[in-house]
Amino acid sequence: MRVVAPILLAAVGLGCATSKPTFVWADEYSDPITADGRHYVIEPGDTIWVRVFNQENMSTKGRVRSDGMVAVPFLNDVQASGYTPDALAAQLQSRLKDYINAPQVTVSVEELHSITVAVLGEVAHPGQVTTASGAGVLQVLAASGGLTEFGHHNRIYVLRLAPERTTRIRFDLDELYRGEGKASSFRMRPGDVLVVE
Repeated sequence: MRVVAPILLAAVGLGCATSKPTFVWADEYSDPITADGRHYVIEPGDTIWVRVFNQENMSTKGRVRSDGMVAVPFLNDVQASGYTPDALAAQLQSRLKDYINAPQVTVSVEELHSITVAVLGEVAHPGQVTTASGAGVLQVLAASGGLTEFGHHNRIYVLRLAPERTTRIRFDLDELYRGEGKASSFRMRPGDVLVVE
C-alpha cells in the first residue's frame, strides 16, 4: 500500500481540487478502448484453448506468456496478446491451411489473468484488491468487504488514471445490483482506483 499511497493521494486530490468535483456517470462514460464495440482482447497471463475441429493433435490449451506468445502445435510460438479470440482464430485458421484442408479453428479464453486495483474510502477492508481481469465494480466491492454503514450507495467512483487526464466515473450501487445500463458491463483495469464516499 505504501508504494501506491502518493499516487492515490494525488488521484483523490484531483477530485477535491475544485469546489464542485467533476465526474461522469457510468452510463455516459465512453471508453476509448472499447467504444468501437470490440470484445475482450487477450493479454499475457490469460489461459486460452485453441481447438481445431477434428484435429486433436493440433488443438492445445496454454497460458499466454509475458512476451504475448503462446505455443501452438505445428506453428510453434504464435502472438496471442493483443488479439480478440475471434481474430486469433482467423489468423490461426489461415496459417494452418499449409497443413490441412479448410481448417476450422475456435479460440476461447479459459482463465483470465489477475489485476490489482486500489480501493479507498468507506469499505470494510480498504487497500489493494487482486481480482480476475474483467471484474466489475461489484466484484471489487465484494472483495473489499462491501460498504461500511457510512458509505453512500450513489457516491461510488472509479478513478481511471491516464497521462492526459484522470476520469472520475460515478456509480450507483442499486443500479449495479439490478444490472442496469452500462454500469453493469463496466470492467476494471490495472491502475484504476475505486473510491467510496
